[in-house]
Amino acid sequence: MLIVREMKDTDVKEVALIEEKVFSMPWSEEAFLEMIRCPDAYYVVAEEDGQILGCSGVRNILGEGEITNVVVKEEFQDRGIGKKMLLALLDVGTDAGVEAFILEVRKSNEKAIHLYESLGFVVEGIRKNFYEKPMEDGLIMWKRITV
Repeated sequence: MLIVREMKDTDVKEVALIEEKVFSMPWSEEAFLEMIRCPDAYYVVAEEDGQILGCSGVRNILGEGEITNVVVKEEFQDRGIGKKMLLALLDVGTDAGVEAFILEVRKSNEKAIHLYESLGFVVEGIRKNFYEKPMEDGLIMWKRITV
């Protein structure tokens, strides 16, 4: 059974390995440790049968939730795991007073864009040449919470 839970220090090594296999510019173990220890950040992992399948995180910056990571092991993608993690982050952020969420995504990452749109994110801008390896524009997507 899949569970989404808060990321712990002991998860960082495995999460960094997942990022290394999926992304061309992965976060280091040190970067993850720094973020999960930040009082304004909340990171989750998706776990099934003791195996970590992915992670995602959000930082609350003055009432704006910056989604910093969404990664799922390649062999477990397309199972709704990313969506479950993001829903957990949106709930925690909203409970903490976040009024809008922002993220960046590679322009070519159609699967991720579709996921974000299904959660109410909309493209509101482009960051030219935002990504490297390969160089590519990043789409800026927002989800504004209406009360």
